[in-house]
Amino acid sequence: MKSFNIGNIEIKTPIIQGGMGVGISLSGLAAAVANQGGVGVISTVGVGQIDNKPYTNFRKSNIEALTEEIKNARSLSNGVIGVNIMVALSNFADMVETSIKEGVDIIFSGAGLPLDLPKYLKPDSTTKLVPIVSSGRATNILCSKWMSNYNYLPDAIVIEGPKAGGHLGFKVEQIEDDAFQLEELLPEILLVVRSFEEKYNKAIPVIVGGGIYTGADIYKFISMGAAGVQMGTRFVATHECDASDTFKQAYLDAKEEDIVIIKSPVGLPGRAILTPFLKDTLVGKTKPVHCSFHCIVTCNFKTTPYCIADALLQAQIGNLDDGFAFSGSNAYRINEIVSVEELFNELKAEYQEAEGK
Repeated sequence: MKSFNIGNIEIKTPIIQGGMGVGISLSGLAAAVANQGGVGVISTVGVGQIDNKPYTNFRKSNIEALTEEIKNARSLSNGVIGVNIMVALSNFADMVETSIKEGVDIIFSGAGLPLDLPKYLKPDSTTKLVPIVSSGRATNILCSKWMSNYNYLPDAIVIEGPKAGGHLGFKVEQIEDDAFQLEELLPEILLVVRSFEEKYNKAIPVIVGGGIYTGADIYKFISMGAAGVQMGTRFVATHECDASDTFKQAYLDAKEEDIVIIKSPVGLPGRAILTPFLKDTLVGKTKPVHCSFHCIVTCNFKTTPYCIADALLQAQIGNLDDGFAFSGSNAYRINEIVSVEELFNELKAEYQEAEGK
């Protein structure tokens, strides 16, 4: 696999581990991926509520917890460490400012367009900014806004397709539509990105994610012009993943028909593994919501059928009766838990095999 650069940062193995919340990708998984030459990514969503941390102040608890996770990842790895920060978070600014202050290598940001992300950079900041998009139109809007308002272009761009896990940036009817698959999105977005690269003389590598499962998949998209790939689901089934063993077992047990599209309380479709909790919600049963903090801007806790933050937190600790696991479309293909090193070796071997054909 060829290395590539995000700004002046060399990504030795072109694999970015997707940010997975709540608490699925923390410092343990991120450091293990970084040690293999990829980009390890800490998810910031709900980071202050993991492990039943006592807290009285939502903002303060999340800032302290993220600081701790970044420092811990740094203590475990000299590789490239990133964070994933959802635009929809009510504490988005806190998470961005904390990440930059701690000198994290890369901020990945999606679940909305991070139109003001560059404003948080200081003159001496070294953190790279990488938005997550799902269309050529969104890419053009974001690049134009960043240049107009901040004289800054993305250091890279991630395209997240409709086969990804978690919240999806597509309408329900687009998820299975061939016109919205990565194979169609990549050429479209590359055209937009190339126009900005040529006009402003800045390299903007494009990374693709959503349904990437094998080394052959990686080879296919790199051959199409991507610089690298983002993978989430495969990293859940690793020993170093920060989720509970019960959470990981849900991936091992899942059949293809168990991977479903749900309507999330935050107003977006999402892909998840069917659990008893989800079965209840799909037939209209509601779970009482007591919102201690308004963590997602688009969530109306007064009308939502359940608290998604609590459901995801329950899943992370292994309580799938009161929660559920987000997953990509290929989660049902997983049949064993391996180390991050073993997964990288497998992907590299498959890539080389595909390259040789």
